Amino acid sequence: MKVVIAGSSGLIGTALVAALRRDGHEVARLVRRRAAAPDEFVWDPARAELDGRALRDADAVVNLCGASIGRRRWNGHYKQELRDSRITPTDVLADKVAGAGVPVLVNASGVHYYGGDTGDRVVDESSPAGTSFLATLCRDWEAATKPAVAVGVRTVLLRSAVVLSRNGGMLDALRPLYSLGLGGRLGSGRQYAPWISLDDEIGAIIFALTNETVGGPVNAVGPAPVTNAEFNRALGKALHRPTPLVVPAFALRAVVGEFADEAVLSGPRAIPTALEEAGYTFRHPTIGAALASVIGRGGDDR
Repeated sequence: MKVVIAGSSGLIGTALVAALRRDGHEVARLVRRRAAAPDEFVWDPARAELDGRALRDADAVVNLCGASIGRRRWNGHYKQELRDSRITPTDVLADKVAGAGVPVLVNASGVHYYGGDTGDRVVDESSPAGTSFLATLCRDWEAATKPAVAVGVRTVLLRSAVVLSRNGGMLDALRPLYSLGLGGRLGSGRQYAPWISLDDEIGAIIFALTNETVGGPVNAVGPAPVTNAEFNRALGKALHRPTPLVVPAFALRAVVGEFADEAVLSGPRAIPTALEEAGYTFRHPTIGAALASVIGRGGDDR
């Protein structure tokens, strides 16, 4: 199988390239600089330009483009950057995929499609979109795949949770604090904290690429949802460190602004119905198993 990947240099993209190649697949990477390797092909989403050789004989395209939602404090300019970095590349790729006759498009999205805090209400792929900024962003991001959907491309909308990884991602920021005994719940701790291990994120993408029954929205989340307080306890246990602190909501809002209410103090209780019904088996079905896999110590089996 030949798979073309946009966003191959990030945490998920790097791991996906390695996994596909281990499985014997051919990978072509889209880059926004001069190509420096035989598997690289130049594209410029802002100009809707893409080296046509990249999609020649391609079996699938995976689009992982998007600026990090937590890299900077939000303002109007950065929120627009978050939209432009997702919607414009998706629109261009969907159009090119449709024109080239590529049969499969796996497009990144986010679990915050369902909005901020859904409380104890379980949400799956059949649940409606929320009304928050991130929910609207995810809805519009997914809508940008319409050129591919319209011509019958099997399009998978991968609504990913926070990815837990040994290197990079959220745990890189949290591990030093917890190791110093400075871990603690955020706000009330009752909000849900959707998660997935990097192994299962990659597993879900490859499953979606190779399983013809998978299409439409797919929640890439661990099957056992936990609250922030439960996540906090599990991480402390995995690191063998106490987690006595509580970071008040007002302090989080003061530090990170709107992002606190959108993605830190709220979170959907999402479950991976589409993956499980299609037959995907999670390597790390609990937060304890996921943390143990990336930290290398025993975690809470919750």
